[in-house]
Amino acid sequence: RIRLFGEVGHEMRTPLTVIDATVEGMIDGVLPRDVTGLHRLSAETRRLRRLADDLSALSRAEEGRLDLRPVDADVAAVVATAAERLRAQADDAGIDLVITAPGPRTARVDPDRIAQVVTNLVGNALRATPSGGHVRVEVTDGVDGVTVEVSDDGMGLAAQDLERVFERFYRAHSSASPARLSGETGSGIGLTISRRIVEAHGGSLTAASPGPGRGCTFTVALPASR
Repeated sequence: RIRLFGEVGHEMRTPLTVIDATVEGMIDGVLPRDVTGLHRLSAETRRLRRLADDLSALSRAEEGRLDLRPVDADVAAVVATAAERLRAQADDAGIDLVITAPGPRTARVDPDRIAQVVTNLVGNALRATPSGGHVRVEVTDGVDGVTVEVSDDGMGLAAQDLERVFERFYRAHSSASPARLSGETGSGIGLTISRRIVEAHGGSLTAASPGPGRGCTFTVALPASR
């Protein structure tokens, strides 16, 4: 608990510093009170709100109180829809987003929660991949259910980071790895929450990478409908 307080304080410090400096600059007349400044304040406020929302979700997940509303759903359709929402972001970054999700592939899941996981994984992959790279989303039949893979040919991860990236606020230290896989615009605990969501469904979320600079693959394994 003490460690969490320190981590949360650290994560809150940057947006609060930006907000404080921007407002003070506007009051002193050093910074113009224009749309650009307001956008900066709005972005940092949203960052704080994401952090608060994600901390609440993480707390519920770690206490086993995640609000799941499972139904028999076509996982392929859920994944394809969630990933497709990020296509504009991929196009803007010059990244080829390939979605392969033939269906139906049915499992008993909370569609909104699974979409949240896919959005987080694809968003991470886009941030870890340079312009001209590729991000692939694929839905296949698993050993005993449905498998979702999100892979990229971006920064990759060192072996010691493959499990630790799921720790809240963990930063991969390799120079070839992202400074924070969950993204500088995120809360820093997206992967932690995603793993908890998948585990609450009786599944698993794992990471694999050949090494720094050689891309990464995140695999979601969901059990079939019972």
